[in-house]
Amino acid sequence: MSSPDPSRGAPAPGADRTWFVVPLFNEGTVIGDVIRDLRRRYPLVVCVDDGSQDDSARIAEAAGAAVVRHPYNMGQGAAIKTGIDYALRDPRMRQVVTFDADGQHQVDDAAAMIAQRDAEGVDIVLGSRFLDRRTQPGLLKRLVLRAAVWYSNLTSGVKLTDAHNGLRVIGREACEKITIEQNRMAHASEIVEEIGRHGLSVAEHPVHILYTDYSRSKGQSVLNSVNIVIDMLFR
Repeated sequence: MSSPDPSRGAPAPGADRTWFVVPLFNEGTVIGDVIRDLRRRYPLVVCVDDGSQDDSARIAEAAGAAVVRHPYNMGQGAAIKTGIDYALRDPRMRQVVTFDADGQHQVDDAAAMIAQRDAEGVDIVLGSRFLDRRTQPGLLKRLVLRAAVWYSNLTSGVKLTDAHNGLRVIGREACEKITIEQNRMAHASEIVEEIGRHGLSVAEHPVHILYTDYSRSKGQSVLNSVNIVIDMLFR
């Protein structure tokens, strides 16, 4: 297991017990900056390279992340499962944070969510784009996300304001209980259903998802909206 690098300055409280799990697929343009920024405060980072065809894995490793490689693209759900399994090998691990590789998530938000979990003693803290006005998704994405929240609340019994937010803080016991079998976008709904099935305690925290020119140029906003609709229809 990796250990904090003392040359990087004082990490955030609890950073020696918090693993960041970063699914990685063809993000060579930005992943180096994302990992370096993250490791200034949270040194324990594992990137799961999900069959990238660029140099994402090499750049992430050079930036100081541990890297686990899938031999081919299996999907974000599979990458998160692999990353959580990796983190569980560390007996000191108290929680994992799922964190996007494309620069949309903010380290400050993750830190606040970690502090909230510690203060409230809940199993899981989920980020929400709809608890404040910082995040500005397009109209289509906003409508789809609202529909996804309604559907998820109805089927899972867990009342949330944002059901498909990838920024999560998951305690160790919850990591050991939650089963992720959906490899692709359906994993987000599956995690919420697992929270309800196991009766895990959950809180939400307002987060700022930064929809950048880079992420929009990859079509992620529209593509993710379509994937969420497909997920809802099939589930």
